[in-house]
Amino acid sequence: MTETTTTDGGDTAPLRAADVLAQRLYDAGCRHAFGMPGGEVLTLVDALTKAGITFHLAKHENSAGFMGEGVHHSDGAPAILVATLGPGALNGVNVVANAHQDRVPMVVLTGCVDAAEAATYTHQVLDHQAVFSAITKASFRLDAEAAGVIADKALRIATAERNGPVHIDVPISVADTPAGSHRPRIAPARATQAAPADLAQARGWLEEAERPLAIVGLDALTQNAGPALQAFLEHHKIPFVTTYKAKGILPEDHPLCLGGAGLSPLADRHLLPLVQDADLILALGYDPIEMRPGWRNAWDCSQQRVIDIAAEDNTHYMHDATLTVVAGLTPTLRALTVGAQLADQTDATPDRWPDGQIAKARAGLAAAFARDQAWGPAAIIDECQKALPSNTLATADSGAHRILLSQMWHCHEPRALIQSSGLCTMGCAVPMAIGRKLAQPDRPVVSFSGDAGFLMVAGELSTAAELGVAPIFVVFVDASLALIDLKQRQRKLDNAGVDFGQHDFASIGAAFGGHGVRVRDRDSLRTALAAAQKADRFTVIAAEFDREAYDGLI
Repeated sequence: MTETTTTDGGDTAPLRAADVLAQRLYDAGCRHAFGMPGGEVLTLVDALTKAGITFHLAKHENSAGFMGEGVHHSDGAPAILVATLGPGALNGVNVVANAHQDRVPMVVLTGCVDAAEAATYTHQVLDHQAVFSAITKASFRLDAEAAGVIADKALRIATAERNGPVHIDVPISVADTPAGSHRPRIAPARATQAAPADLAQARGWLEEAERPLAIVGLDALTQNAGPALQAFLEHHKIPFVTTYKAKGILPEDHPLCLGGAGLSPLADRHLLPLVQDADLILALGYDPIEMRPGWRNAWDCSQQRVIDIAAEDNTHYMHDATLTVVAGLTPTLRALTVGAQLADQTDATPDRWPDGQIAKARAGLAAAFARDQAWGPAAIIDECQKALPSNTLATADSGAHRILLSQMWHCHEPRALIQSSGLCTMGCAVPMAIGRKLAQPDRPVVSFSGDAGFLMVAGELSTAAELGVAPIFVVFVDASLALIDLKQRQRKLDNAGVDFGQHDFASIGAAFGGHGVRVRDRDSLRTALAAAQKADRFTVIAAEFDREAYDGLI
């Protein structure tokens, strides 16, 4: 049996294996694919286009994957990365590893030569599956007869908890071969229910707790657990911290919210004492892959009760727990809320902690990340938050600016600020912003990059111009790898390999068809942001400040 399609003349023609794969991706909600084609993936690109999935040419496969991730955070469908054999596939290794650690569902499609040809032909030939098996949830080689089965397996694995990338190697002749018939027969998996004994234990501890604290992670975001989480936290009056990627799962102006945690030693000075003083810690969809070493074994189960609720058993041993509940977060939280209605936020003030500890911590955090800097990285973030609408979608590259941004930038909805948190890779903010703006053209989109990370992907400004999208690219310009420079100085090592030239980033933006502005004070930045919001092309805002300006800020 082969799958068929009806031609314009009314006849039926067998679908190619590539067509079946593309149609399954379309049925999963995918509408965009990104990559750089070679001769080995031409049939695949043709099939994606015929299925209704637009293929977008990027300038590097790594950026292509991040554009796909940007789209995913907007439409929820798996990202699609297309790469040709050899160097094309290898160029995508970083973004695929990032998707694995950041729990991003991604389908990685690589072209390859046929097995018989690979036996005697070596030019650009390497074992793609050996490369990708270590950084994906699964790796397949497409077979024409089983094309539908492989496509369905790949999508199911990529979108199962925890989400992640799946690789499919597509031999040249297989892509063109008529596909065998397959219809998916497996019903979607449902969230598992917690055991009654575990729920009873958790209810008892919640009733007895005087100083409960919740740590909310990325898994809560991917499970769309926001409403159940809000009802649970407000009903039990539990203050909470989020990881950086879970920021905005509840609006960060919520009276129970203590902001984001993970990479800032300065924030840790205010948050870790609360963790250590809590008599009940609830790890809610908490994946510690986002956290710095200071959060390893941040609590002591011999002195504290810890409930870990996750859809997948945590085997990382970065922290321990006295009760582990492997179940869907939403049904578990609902069962622990005892049918409570959503409380008004004005009634959600945490009154269970004695001596105003939560209020003191909030005040301490606000003072630590003050917004009154005359000029510098904190002033840039503050001015951007004031000037841009509350519905702005932001992306952040890795570096010192990201740590500061993640503490200062307030999110009012999930995924309002996206970044690389697990792998902490540079060069992600610009392409992710392009993907987000492509998927949500009516929303303001701003990208925050350090100058080094921006230089890694500056060529993708041409992609923004070609796609006709107009994000705002804010570049923190201090001509230094600021975070590494800071660590170098803290260890009293000689300055080496962290400083580079002062480049004209505004002119780079203009050269690629956008607008470019250099700013060195708040007034100029405010003016540039106002103009950028009205522009029909992208704008690069080069915000220049002195080296070592992050000292004491993160």
